[in-house]
Amino acid sequence: MAQPHDDLPAEAERYVMPSHFVESDSLEVQGFVTSALRNLPVGATKRDKAIRLFEAVRDDIRYDPYCFALDEDSYRASRIAGVKAAYCVPKAILLAACLRAVGIPAALGFADVRNHLNTPKLQELMGTDLFIYHGYVQLWLGGEPYKVTPAFNTEMCERFGVKPLVFDGYHDALFHEFDEQDQRHMEYVNDRGLYVDAPIGEFLKAFTETYPKLEEFNRVRISRDSSGYDSAFAAEPAT
Repeated sequence: MAQPHDDLPAEAERYVMPSHFVESDSLEVQGFVTSALRNLPVGATKRDKAIRLFEAVRDDIRYDPYCFALDEDSYRASRIAGVKAAYCVPKAILLAACLRAVGIPAALGFADVRNHLNTPKLQELMGTDLFIYHGYVQLWLGGEPYKVTPAFNTEMCERFGVKPLVFDGYHDALFHEFDEQDQRHMEYVNDRGLYVDAPIGEFLKAFTETYPKLEEFNRVRISRDSSGYDSAFAAEPAT
């Protein structure tokens, strides 16, 4: 499915191949891509495809901060392509895989962000409003890099008064600093850089050490629901 990589900047060349978690060559990812692009006209550009893939990952997989897997295999793109709900890290992995599958270089990025509108329930479980390892994607179009995060689905944004993130193919699509009521929303406090593959072992270790109460909550939830999703919790505007 991937197309030739013409005129790539040197920094992008390492982000075009499949990797352990970013399985751009898997049948599941390619099936997700085919479905997402099915209504694009013949001759659609890579920019057109990037926009459509961003929208598909953003909206076809509902955002849910409680849908948190604690095993590494759940973070493989082939697994993520079939889920109904996920949070920022799996959604970023899937988007990177989809983009690579159509010949668009895509790196995984991770940053620590502060959510000024964190909900009381999640704040109590986390013990902080700082979210470590927020996942985003850096892709290259026409030799130019763009940073995007497909985390929050449009429906959830409308419910909670959060501005939906829109990628137009020419500008970054990162979390807004303010919400629709001009209250402080997301603040990027530390960028951990770009990765060819997801550092899931490192991430899960840091998560367990930083959020022990949330980690235990997830262990109980997963043992209670073999699907890994607790339907008693509705999606909330976290990260």
